[in-house]
Amino acid sequence: PATGDGIMRSTWQGKAGRSPLQALYESDQFEQSSLQAVHQQRRELLSNVCSRYTRKRRLLRPDDLRHLVVDDTHGLLYCYVPKVACTNWKRVMMVLTGQGKYRDPLEIPANEAHVSSNLRTLSEYSIPEINHRLRSYLKFIFVREPFERLVSAYRNKFTRSYNTAFHKRYGTKIIRRHRQEPSDKALERGDDVRFEEFVYYLLDPRTQREEPFNEHWERVHSLCHPCIVHYDVVGKYETLAEDANYILQLVGADMSVKFPSSSKTTRTTDDMTAQFFQDISPFYQRRLFNLYKMDYLLFNYSIPSYLHIR
Repeated sequence: PATGDGIMRSTWQGKAGRSPLQALYESDQFEQSSLQAVHQQRRELLSNVCSRYTRKRRLLRPDDLRHLVVDDTHGLLYCYVPKVACTNWKRVMMVLTGQGKYRDPLEIPANEAHVSSNLRTLSEYSIPEINHRLRSYLKFIFVREPFERLVSAYRNKFTRSYNTAFHKRYGTKIIRRHRQEPSDKALERGDDVRFEEFVYYLLDPRTQREEPFNEHWERVHSLCHPCIVHYDVVGKYETLAEDANYILQLVGADMSVKFPSSSKTTRTTDDMTAQFFQDISPFYQRRLFNLYKMDYLLFNYSIPSYLHIR
């Protein structure tokens, strides 16, 4: 099996001692731009935080690679993070890997984008094939302000009436454990979980002892292992359009492939996130921040101004 060190070494070097990104930089295709400088800074910060906070390199298991979507046509690996434009990125990956079957990402229904058989993940390959792709493919990830992503997940999974599977699977358990004197209806349906109860659930030691976090609220560093897999591009939700175009340009995607522009007015914003945290005590705010602290550090997000943890 691949060791973290082996992957770390080979990922940066690629062919003839260069990463795919370096090879592109050295070609005439790109002039040095401010965008390249931004991405260089993000990679350097990530590397510095990793070396500072991760003591021991661990082995990558195939299970760690379930979120890395593979595009063998363009030599691309994308680690998807739920609630960070991952539906649209999966649509784009289906266009890129579909041999002309799909032309417009927005014509692909959202539920079809999440059908696992429509895209291959790195965990499905053999160890030599995995190592080859980690060495020579362009690897990218998209991240988002951690608490904004968390509130977005809560709103989507617990406040939408159509998400009955989540209400049954998680809502009933959260209410049973974290609500005093719940009604029979709430215990049966699990469809009225309060944000405060969701926070208690995340911080309850039993939660992670029993099973891993659901991917919608799992920490990015646990989903995508950015201290073992060295990503060439760290895209941000806050600069989604330009970062997405930059990646498509880097891999030489057909000019007709465009990342869908977001017109959603319901998206979770910083102000909205602040409102959700109004009723969370400073004690629980600090504990929750500590739970997501590595994501804040790795991806250079500052402590939100609405928190009372200083």
